[in-house]
Amino acid sequence: MNKMRTSDLALKDPFESMFRGFLAPIQMDSSGDALDIRVDVVEHEDAFKVHADLPGVKKEDINVRVDGHRVHIDAEARREKDVKGKDGKLVRSERYYGTVSRVFTLSQEVDNARAVAKYEDGVLTLDLPKKANASSKKLTVQ
Repeated sequence: MNKMRTSDLALKDPFESMFRGFLAPIQMDSSGDALDIRVDVVEHEDAFKVHADLPGVKKEDINVRVDGHRVHIDAEARREKDVKGKDGKLVRSERYYGTVSRVFTLSQEVDNARAVAKYEDGVLTLDLPKKANASSKKLTVQ
């Protein structure tokens, strides 16, 4: 079973397995270094509800645009991470500054006049009411 895991890692990233242990004193932790916007979209009969994870981002650094069916979320992200060794010396310092964005398309247009965006505890919540489609008409089959 252990051999299976090693070969799975080699197939996933051959360079990582090739250099495994080469930089052993400076182990890199790749989890959470760059920010990704992860979203949940739930469709209700009359609206969409969107939850987007933006931990550590300030409310004033978030921009949300809705263009018909498309939703654009942009954020200015700043992350700093210092790792100190046993004797207190700085071993590694990582900083990430940049813009992250996410664009997705909904199945129906959004009523921009009634749309609401809230940000609390690292989660952006969008309430996006569906636009009443006055141009659609049900036809009677003859």
